[in-house]
Amino acid sequence: MVERESMEYDVVIVGAGPAGLSAACRIKQINEEISVVVVEKGSEVGAHILSGAVFEPTALNELFPDWKAMGAPIKTEVKADQIHLLRNETADINIPHWMIPNTMHNHGNYIISMGSLTRWLAEQAEALGVEIFPGFAASEIVYNEDGSVKGIATGDMGIGLDGQQKDSYMPGMELHGKYTLFAEGCRGHLGKQLIKKFNLDAGKDPQHYGIGIKEIWEIPAEKHQEGLVVHTAGWPMTESGSAGGGFLYHLEGNLVAMGFIVDLSYSNPHVSPFHEMQRYKTHPVIRQYLEGGERICYGARAITKGGIQSQPKMTFPGGLLIGDDAGTLNFAKIKGNHTAMKSGMVAAETVVAAISAGKANTELTEFTTAYQNSWAYEELYRQRNFGPAQHKFGNVIGSAYAFIDINIFNGKLPWTLHDPKPDHAQMKPAATSKKINYPKPDGKLMFDKPSSVFLSYTNHEEDQPCHLTLANADIPLSENLPLYDEPAQRYCPAGVYEIVEFEGGNKKFQINAQNCVHCKTCDIKDPAQNITWVCPEGAGGPNYPNM
Repeated sequence: MVERESMEYDVVIVGAGPAGLSAACRIKQINEEISVVVVEKGSEVGAHILSGAVFEPTALNELFPDWKAMGAPIKTEVKADQIHLLRNETADINIPHWMIPNTMHNHGNYIISMGSLTRWLAEQAEALGVEIFPGFAASEIVYNEDGSVKGIATGDMGIGLDGQQKDSYMPGMELHGKYTLFAEGCRGHLGKQLIKKFNLDAGKDPQHYGIGIKEIWEIPAEKHQEGLVVHTAGWPMTESGSAGGGFLYHLEGNLVAMGFIVDLSYSNPHVSPFHEMQRYKTHPVIRQYLEGGERICYGARAITKGGIQSQPKMTFPGGLLIGDDAGTLNFAKIKGNHTAMKSGMVAAETVVAAISAGKANTELTEFTTAYQNSWAYEELYRQRNFGPAQHKFGNVIGSAYAFIDINIFNGKLPWTLHDPKPDHAQMKPAATSKKINYPKPDGKLMFDKPSSVFLSYTNHEEDQPCHLTLANADIPLSENLPLYDEPAQRYCPAGVYEIVEFEGGNKKFQINAQNCVHCKTCDIKDPAQNITWVCPEGAGGPNYPNM
């Protein structure tokens, strides 16, 4: 076994997203002498970032009060809000503004590319003295002898599909820190390990998720309304009794961000989130803007939506979970960048105080108090019942409940709703579920998975071990196929999973790992919990230019 080299830092941060970069910047703002390194599995900062995104600048105002003068890529102010209830494939109800929960009002917010903002945050971090290593996947947690987290190890490069070292082999490197902050985003594969090892989810509801699928379109100038925000609920998910909703945001330069979120609590195994999104675009509310336009980018990413009821304990010996590694997204707002950033800033302040006091690799229990005293936690607490209400009552009645809870009582009703059944346990047998006949792609509004993945600019080194691992290779055909018609071939938005049939009726469960856009849906939704997503070789995956 090749011994790995190591580098020592005061703070190691995993993930160059909004939480990780905000933490890095804030540490250096407080004490420039503290050494900070950020590792990012994407080929560059922003390459794996996918977000709506209507951006609430609350946290950024605190982190960089003069961000406008500093040239932050935040230009398009929200000028108009619309919410439509889609009744069927042609009809809709435009919800009056006064009936909309306050959380959905976007006055003072901006429509942005979160990928562009993280690139800008990385520039600020580097100017402050932070070291950033893009293209290096944190593949393993390194522990001290006492069980506390010591840091991480980056993945080995140059391992072949057969597990053998190639001529290009280069061993990973260990990065050790006094404290390690995990900011991997939703369903972080190291965060998942930490939650299990330290029992961080004890007494919590299971985390709940949605899959967000997004496209960027360039549309005709006469159809473009810069600053318009459109949200929808209802069709097409109502046809399968599932929950979900869509959005269309008008950026600058005749661009619109169009997306669809499918709640991963759905029970019908015939549901295909990708195809639900494709037919969603045919509704007149959305079609009117996209028709005659050109689709220029595609991507998908899971989001956490369980709220504080599902938020694990964020502290453990030697480090912290921050951002969506801990589920800080505010589903009532369909926004999480501002709360992720704030969690990173609180983490930074806690870590600096501990290091300044001569501590290392301890459990930062003081973070919990600081976080719970922050506006981010207060916001999540006020809106804690939104997600469970949507699951319990459905989109329409759930939204009516949210209006009463949030608009009238300001989130202070004296109870907390719970949702104790995990998303993967919701699936019903295929034989008793309604089949769905999705329309064929027309190449104008609706497209297939291969052409979509092409627009995510996804690339993986083909000769490497598969990063989508099966605990039991027999389950897809022996259990999932007869019972659920193997739902992986439908819930994956990138065509990674296929059932290949040969002459004579023999079948094979095929994993096309090169297609993977790192959305993590398979790790979440597989009813047998048989699939585990692990990091592929560094720099692999999507290369989003502006998502």
